[in-house]
Amino acid sequence: MDFLHAIQANLLSPPILFFALGVIAALVKCDLKFPETLYVTLTIYLLVAIGFKGGAAIAEAGMAKVWLPALAAVLLGALIPLWCYPLLKKVFGFNAADAAAIAAHYGSVSAVTFIAASNYLKSLGEPPEAYASAFLAVMESPAILIGVLLGKRFGTPGVSSVPMREILHEALFGRSIFLLLGALAAGFLAGKPGLEATAGFFVTPFQGVLTLFLLELGTVAGRRLADIRQSGPRLLIFGTIMPVIHGFIGTGIGAACGLSIGGTALMGTLAASASYIAAPAAMRLSLPEANPSLYLTASLAITFPFNITLGLPLYLGFARWWISL
Repeated sequence: MDFLHAIQANLLSPPILFFALGVIAALVKCDLKFPETLYVTLTIYLLVAIGFKGGAAIAEAGMAKVWLPALAAVLLGALIPLWCYPLLKKVFGFNAADAAAIAAHYGSVSAVTFIAASNYLKSLGEPPEAYASAFLAVMESPAILIGVLLGKRFGTPGVSSVPMREILHEALFGRSIFLLLGALAAGFLAGKPGLEATAGFFVTPFQGVLTLFLLELGTVAGRRLADIRQSGPRLLIFGTIMPVIHGFIGTGIGAACGLSIGGTALMGTLAASASYIAAPAAMRLSLPEANPSLYLTASLAITFPFNITLGLPLYLGFARWWISL
């Protein structure tokens, strides 16, 4: 009953309802579409707000509490592509470039899934640690780098001639990663007084901006649903089974690091999520031979909707189970 109540609470939250509204708009071919500039503006706002609040929380909590779960998050983000790649290639039958690109997306993380999970956990009285956005910031790059290296090592020789320094630059200084890390540093230096001074902008409007952003993401995901049929059941199976496995592993690691139930659930959610902002940009540059329809459909049209509807209550259940042991 607790699990069913958690699902109901999640599905009836405003961000999820507006995501569903966006999907319906796409399915009925409504001409609802955000201007590109507005979409970019909302993305920048969310990333900066997450990073700044997380940095201020780290300053208040102290690095002694943050370093161990942050290190575990880095290692988890780097390891996920290493076991996803052979699975995608040998079991699901994707070629080397597509397997590497998809693996990179699943090792990297989704900022919007992180936000949805944070709000959901707070609504149930299980708030994660305030510094948890540090985990989001440090998990972006490792998986992208590992995925690119796998694609370069085992992909078609000579297809991509992009120098490694450009690949590293995109992985470390792409827009989303730069904003997250930069805002994290700014929040750390400004501390609690800085957060209090900007609360009217970074805290109060946050929920409304997230709801509007998810409306747009719903339309994008809805337009990609047709791609699921073209890719066959293998992408659907991978995109729903692997998040559950990664969520179980991630919550186990969070519990081992001494996080609260909310923090443990959030660590599992990050492990279960798949990037659709930073990773696609890096893959277009570094592995142009990989098929964007595959990795975007998997991350945005399959895993993202699964996580924000059914996944979040599931990962909270995993967290409670691990901590009860």
